[in-house]
Amino acid sequence: MANIYTPRQQRVLLIVSILVLAGFIVAGLRQYATAFLGAGILYVVFRPWFTKLVHEKKWNRLLVTILLMLFSLIVIIMPFVVLTLLLAGRVRDVVKNYDQLLKPLRKLEQSLGVSISEQIDIQSVVGQGASLVSSQLNSVLNGTLDFVVIIGLLYFALYFMFMEEEKFLAGLRRYLPFRDKTLDDLGEELRNIVNANVVGQAAISIVQGILTGLTLWIFGVSDAAFWAVVAFFLSFIPVLGTPLVWGPAGIIALSQGDTGKGVGILLVGVIVLINVDNLLRIWLGKRMGDVHPLIVLTGIVLGVPIFGITGLVFGPLVLAYFVLLIRVFARQNQRIQAEKSPAEKADSPPTP
Repeated sequence: MANIYTPRQQRVLLIVSILVLAGFIVAGLRQYATAFLGAGILYVVFRPWFTKLVHEKKWNRLLVTILLMLFSLIVIIMPFVVLTLLLAGRVRDVVKNYDQLLKPLRKLEQSLGVSISEQIDIQSVVGQGASLVSSQLNSVLNGTLDFVVIIGLLYFALYFMFMEEEKFLAGLRRYLPFRDKTLDDLGEELRNIVNANVVGQAAISIVQGILTGLTLWIFGVSDAAFWAVVAFFLSFIPVLGTPLVWGPAGIIALSQGDTGKGVGILLVGVIVLINVDNLLRIWLGKRMGDVHPLIVLTGIVLGVPIFGITGLVFGPLVLAYFVLLIRVFARQNQRIQAEKSPAEKADSPPTP
């Protein structure tokens, strides 16, 4: 019996079926998207090491894969989790004891002769802000089971990316709708984006967190280590970043009558911390690939509500890759136009 569908209808229905099933898969795994994104990022970061050890020095592939996975777990994943737990715990303490935050504000109001707290519901603002930060921090550890599943999926995917690297890359070349030259360009720019957004930004954040913590410790600010952790996370935000830590610290010291301490913190922040941040961004941008600050800032706004605290990394990465795909699409169209014969160019509509 003949099929009731024409070949064209069969093709359309096949594509629709694939898209529908893909939609179900994406919807079911959406809360674990961080795992697959993280696996892809770690693969890009560690692939040069893997290539050097396995393909050039002929080390055992399984041994290298296990060593790289252990290294990433100990050096990247666990410190990030510990910092997040530390920050989440302290934010919860702030929510319970927010009255302590109002004492410097009262003194500042007295010294300036203005009443800020009467015009703004400080309790509501502090409570909502702290609750928002706490919820975003906890989203990365959204229950022990979810966290274990995310880490398990991440390393499961990373394991097969390395152990079956040839099949993985061949599959990308076969199923992605790009030419080989475009895929090479895409891979190169992806490497630059990951280096700039992940490796470079992490290095900047570590340096800025340490310098901010040392500055506050030298000037006798309590809980300098905690504020160093806060500065580490805020350093992922361009322009604002660490000034959100040392700026209020200096202003609070001035409001308490400690002029030398307040002026010292602000001077070190303006002269040292801001310039170190700018110099690091320029230097790393030239070495690792430059990403516009607007993309980073917009990506953070986009990523944090979706991915939680990890959106500081994944948000800018997703947005930068979206811009990259648009550029690749434009280049492909230009290449197709250049390869057309004169007759085809005459028949094609003019480019607006």
